[in-house]
Amino acid sequence: MPITQEDFGHTKDGRLVVRYSLSNKNGMVVKIINFGAAVTSIEVPDRAGNIADVVLGYDKLEGYETGAFYHGIVVGRVANRIAKGRFVIDGKEYQLETNNGPNHLHGGFKGFGLMLWNATVEGSTLKLTRVSPDGEQCYPGEMTVEVRYELTDENILNVVYSAVTTAPTPINLTNHSYFNLAGHNGDTIKQHQISIDADRYIPVSDELIPIGEMAPVKDTVFDLREQVELADRIRDAPGGGIDHSFCLNVPSLDKPSIKLVDPATGRSLEVSTTQPGVHFYTGNFLDGSEVGKKDIFYPKHGGLCLETGNFPDAINQDNFPNAILRPGEKYLQATSFKFSW
Repeated sequence: MPITQEDFGHTKDGRLVVRYSLSNKNGMVVKIINFGAAVTSIEVPDRAGNIADVVLGYDKLEGYETGAFYHGIVVGRVANRIAKGRFVIDGKEYQLETNNGPNHLHGGFKGFGLMLWNATVEGSTLKLTRVSPDGEQCYPGEMTVEVRYELTDENILNVVYSAVTTAPTPINLTNHSYFNLAGHNGDTIKQHQISIDADRYIPVSDELIPIGEMAPVKDTVFDLREQVELADRIRDAPGGGIDHSFCLNVPSLDKPSIKLVDPATGRSLEVSTTQPGVHFYTGNFLDGSEVGKKDIFYPKHGGLCLETGNFPDAINQDNFPNAILRPGEKYLQATSFKFSW
């Protein structure tokens, strides 16, 4: 079905933000704005045909400009944390902003999620692009980034990320949507069930920085290889919830690595990706302080994130997948979110 568009407001400096609606024949609607390339809503039927919006977010642009919880945005240049905001490429040390205690998080104080992107509609695909200047948030090289969103009649939201650069630079792009399959005002996600096809996970320090190993999930709270209810895992996880990366066994668009189910509504979500891992975050820092859509105050564990990508601090971990994009190379990763009910 054709992609429609409407004005979504103006940025603080007066630039127009547009919201695009992607829909299919089964009643699904995905809405995306060109500010932060953010997914603002995903409307999905349940087993009884009732439609609900299954991602957290805001009704107004001001919420996305504040950016406190990264709702729905594309995170970049580097998602997750870089220890002390420091890294070395080809013998040269770089110092990024430290916006998460002593560490760098999600691209810095003004990452990709706080930028206005250029939008183009190509048939059933929404293409969002931007040029990140050399030195933006202290990253080296001019990077040209493209994100493509497509909603199919098989109820799949395809997200494809690509980028090129003029100088060697770290990169790790992801989408930071918070899912609640009961609906964005459906209380917590503790009643959800999840499985992640990962034999290993990334242990972290108290600052959520990897300690340098990929550890077996067996006999830990992080063993999610079989479907489990989240209530018990959230209760038993260190720090009152999961905020860890998992090393996917078979990253592929042909085979889902993650399955999320809400038994009450019958909605489910399968995630397939070319990325080596997923950062699974159970909304531990949501605190009910922000007004979300429909004047809802999202509580702790009110949504969960499935951030497909490389592992945290990969630029500083020799045993993690490569995190450097070099001139002449193309960064290309894809993730598919398949909904059913």
